[in-house]
Amino acid sequence: MTRGLKKFLRIFLYFHLFLAVALLLTHCSFSHYAKKSYERAKKDKPFDVIIVPGVPYEQEETTSIMTMRVLWAKQLYDSGFTHNIIFSGSAVYSPYVEGIVMKIMADSLGIPSDHTFSETKAEHSTENIYYSWKMAKSMGFEKIALSTDPFQSRLLGSFVEKYTPGVKVIPVVFDRLDLDGKSLPSIDFSTAFVPNFESITEREGFWERFQGTMGKRVKKEVKAEKKAQKKEKQNSGDATIAH
Repeated sequence: MTRGLKKFLRIFLYFHLFLAVALLLTHCSFSHYAKKSYERAKKDKPFDVIIVPGVPYEQEETTSIMTMRVLWAKQLYDSGFTHNIIFSGSAVYSPYVEGIVMKIMADSLGIPSDHTFSETKAEHSTENIYYSWKMAKSMGFEKIALSTDPFQSRLLGSFVEKYTPGVKVIPVVFDRLDLDGKSLPSIDFSTAFVPNFESITEREGFWERFQGTMGKRVKKEVKAEKKAQKKEKQNSGDATIAH
């Protein structure tokens, strides 16, 4: 074996060893975060409503991520963590409205349909939480939590604190959720189907989608709302002075 080949193999092995260790540490970190968040949320339960971000639905198969989120939401409902659930998501990557599909699934699993709701405007994770938070507030819900996988929960952490104040986080705790061999029921989702559907990948470029994921649309709407409120307050003050 040549010296160059030996050097390449050493680098190759060290790189994959480093990658394996990094993945293990990351998994441990997210697992610890999820358990800690769960225990904190347990002290505040029951919540009026939890928000569950959507996942694209493909007619041929149900993804493991969707299965995980719906079953975790059911577990939180059954165990008294929440009285209601908002499933959030528009038809983004497939012609099925995510929030409606997940509600239908949850209802079919035995959660009373008058305790599950669909938010159907959101196309990005930041919009899932923001639009659902606004929806929850408009329905009179006060104690609100976000329920999704630990990775997404952590990514949304700073956004939640700034744009949806008061929202707690209940990430999936995998030790408490048995997914082995479990799947979601096959049911009719025709009511969630959008004819003449156009995927977001056809409507937006990568950079635009990335900005949406980072909250561009939400930040723009929040800014516009604050501007409108400021103008309304100013007009109200001018009217008072005129009288």
